[in-house]
Amino acid sequence: MALTVRVIAPDKTVWDADAEEVVLPSTTGQLGILGGHAPLLTALDTGVMRVREAQEWVPIALMGGFAEVESDEVTVLVNGAERGDSIDLEEAKADYEKAEARVSSAPSDDRREVIQANRDLKRARARLQAAGGLS
Repeated sequence: MALTVRVIAPDKTVWDADAEEVVLPSTTGQLGILGGHAPLLTALDTGVMRVREAQEWVPIALMGGFAEVESDEVTVLVNGAERGDSIDLEEAKADYEKAEARVSSAPSDDRREVIQANRDLKRARARLQAAGGLS
C-alpha cells in the first residue's frame, strides 16, 4: 500500500510523491509509517526523515515541526527541510565542526549561549547525516 507523502517548509515543498515507507524523527524517538497506519499527529524533532521510494531510501533533514498521518497520507509541516542529495557534504562537515567547537567553547554560565550552540549542533548534525556524512 503506497503512502502519499508531502514535506512542506515555509519557503518550499521539499517532497510531494508516493512512498512505500516513512521514518520520522519524532520528539519521542524514531517513528515508522507504513500504508494503513492509524491516524496520528506528532511533533517532530530536528533530525533526519527517511522516505523509501521503491527500493531506495531518500534522507531529508528536518528542522522540527509536525506530522499528520491520515488515510495513507503523511503531511509533514516543518520549520526547514533539505533533501540529503541537495546538501554539499564538505560544507555540512565544516558546519558540523564549527558547531561542535561552539558547543565546546560556550561559557557554562551563559545559559542562552549554551542552548543556542546545542541547537545549532543538532541542526548541523541532521544536515550532515542527511548528506551521508554520519551514520
